[in-house]
Amino acid sequence: MIYGIDIGGTKIEFVAFDDALEAVERRRLATPAHDYGAFTQALTQLIEEADARFGGKAPVGLGMPGLTDREGRALCANLPGVTGHKVAQDMAQRLGRPVAMLNDTRCFALSEARGGAGEGHRVVFGAILGTGAAGGLVIDGHVEDGHRGLAGEYGHLPLPAALQQTYDLPILTCGCGLPGCFEAYVAGEGLIALARCFGADVADSRALAAAWRAGDRAALATRDAFLDILGASFANIVKLCDPDIIVLGGGLSLIEEVCAGLPAAIAGHLFSGLASPPVVRAKFGDSSGVRGAAILASLLEP
Repeated sequence: MIYGIDIGGTKIEFVAFDDALEAVERRRLATPAHDYGAFTQALTQLIEEADARFGGKAPVGLGMPGLTDREGRALCANLPGVTGHKVAQDMAQRLGRPVAMLNDTRCFALSEARGGAGEGHRVVFGAILGTGAAGGLVIDGHVEDGHRGLAGEYGHLPLPAALQQTYDLPILTCGCGLPGCFEAYVAGEGLIALARCFGADVADSRALAAAWRAGDRAALATRDAFLDILGASFANIVKLCDPDIIVLGGGLSLIEEVCAGLPAAIAGHLFSGLASPPVVRAKFGDSSGVRGAAILASLLEP
């Protein structure tokens, strides 16, 4: 067996996979986000109970939001009780086995590059677009995470002045604390903030998509600006990494117009005559992150 665990700010998803990466068992529980002792105890209990059911110690992979420094300390705004702790090392000591850990979006990218929508491509960029905007670069089946664990954070590149002026946008402050990040305009609450800039009164992305399909002028203006801004952010990825394919996940990827409109929007921000790489929806959807954590575990030395 192989254990993949996807840790979020509100829930922990545990999946036991067989050697063919077929899910055998799934469990979920609330995340003890503010108490590190309760957090490690919850993980330990999940894993040791699974060991007892399956009759042995399986390798463990953790996918978690935020960053991990070179000493292994976590930095995660969604998990304040975990920040500053060496999660993988602490869990390895508690469990008596190696534990692998990686940013959850990088796990998503790894999953989609290995057997997912990016299978057969050498350079795969996996991008999440939902509550946040983050990504991961996989080359020859291995995640390129960088010295500081920052590789793939396309959502925290700054909005170009040209786009800010074109759409007369305010400089929005991102949840990371920096001003003008792409994420503040295209992900989750940022998209709704963008809609308000054009006078669209909508509660969420579903309502916004319904409004632009109904021909609402403010919603259509929002759609055009959204795709242009998102296209510019992905064009940065193409210029920097030159991926063979971009695999899109997260809630906003489920809006048909997003995947369909992105290649042209990206090409508009590339050099003349260059086409965008294909943009496709993730094969494993919401399960891709936990599957990637399991793949990460499978790569551990016995």
